[in-house]
Amino acid sequence: MGAAALAPALAACGGSDGGGTSASGPLSLVYLGDATQQKAFNELFGAFNKKHPDIKINARGIAAKDWATFANTVSTQIAGGKTPDIVSVATEGQKLFSSKGLLAPLDPFIAKDKKLVDDFYAGIDPHLKDWTKKYGSTDGKTYFIPGGYNPALMYCNTEVFAKAGVTLPTKDWTWEEFMAAGKQIKAKTGAFLLPIGYGFPFVDIMPWLLTNGASTLNADWDEPTFSSPEAIEAATYVKSLLDAGLSPKPGGTFDAAAQFEKGKVATLGGGRWPTLDMRRLKVVEKTRIVNWPTKTGHGAPIGWDGWPIMKASKQKDKAWTFLKWIMSKEASEFYAQIGGTNVPALTSVATSATFLNNAPKGSELLAEAITYGTPIPSPDRGAEMQAVVTAGWQAAITGTKPVKDALEQANTKLAGLV
Repeated sequence: MGAAALAPALAACGGSDGGGTSASGPLSLVYLGDATQQKAFNELFGAFNKKHPDIKINARGIAAKDWATFANTVSTQIAGGKTPDIVSVATEGQKLFSSKGLLAPLDPFIAKDKKLVDDFYAGIDPHLKDWTKKYGSTDGKTYFIPGGYNPALMYCNTEVFAKAGVTLPTKDWTWEEFMAAGKQIKAKTGAFLLPIGYGFPFVDIMPWLLTNGASTLNADWDEPTFSSPEAIEAATYVKSLLDAGLSPKPGGTFDAAAQFEKGKVATLGGGRWPTLDMRRLKVVEKTRIVNWPTKTGHGAPIGWDGWPIMKASKQKDKAWTFLKWIMSKEASEFYAQIGGTNVPALTSVATSATFLNNAPKGSELLAEAITYGTPIPSPDRGAEMQAVVTAGWQAAITGTKPVKDALEQANTKLAGLV
């Protein structure tokens, strides 16, 4: 349920219809996604219900192509009397939801349970609290309790590296070393180095920018920086990987996880969610997670869950009881155990055996990434901006346009959207 973790899964509508909320019925929670996420939500709610048998929760997935569409759908449903109590909101939707005036300030609830909330904040990386406040509020009030998060790191097939005679780093490597490894892997085994793409910027674009000190927008998300010399250098490098034949042709159908299992691709990008594929394909033991290759320094996009209470909810006290439970170590451990798709917010859980067991070596680097990561840029018009970024990057790395021209043209379009 982590931000960005479920971004690829925006498919058909699913989930049970929670309907409108009343002062006495079950809590209604909506999320962006389909029935594939329903099982994890139901298990989470089941654990909550054991602790609070008087509070039932119904989850309802809303399929939407982006967070703007999702927020508009929720707004329309509220106007029609179908009000959820809680919404699971990833980074990409937090500023959007708070700016629409749909959320209840949590500050009065936090004041009543100050010790519990203070203990929770003391147990998470301070970035998570600061970013949620900065990017999830337009008026200084608190609208979200931060949940689990995801960075983008690299999953490596150790058998492919060994077969090619390439030494895999335990933690860090450079762009130059990555390129050299890819050429040797291709020559010795025929395997691709990685699947290069452009449709999922969280993994396809942002890590390359951030590891060269670049980004799509500045830190305040009010000025585009997509055509900086560092961004142009990053796109040029990715194009060189593609030109060297180290990736399948982007844009086609390529089951990256299945090809990884077969040894046809050496690395995959992702946060916690690929671990579920590694388990399903029984390749955990031959997988190692390392940091993204760097040019100027460590870089990783970070996306995280936010848990708000809707302003129109008639069951705010019950909803707050659920949010308090979400902050507990018990809830964090439970979600990690059932195969959660993100890194638990509580550092003690993210670095524990509960999270690290039956996971690739190097999984501890996922939690470390939040110490140097950068929030995935998510302004109000983020969906429109993402389309511009995706198209510009695609043109740059595939050679449809010269790299500099492609990013400069995209940057000009971004300037009209901030």
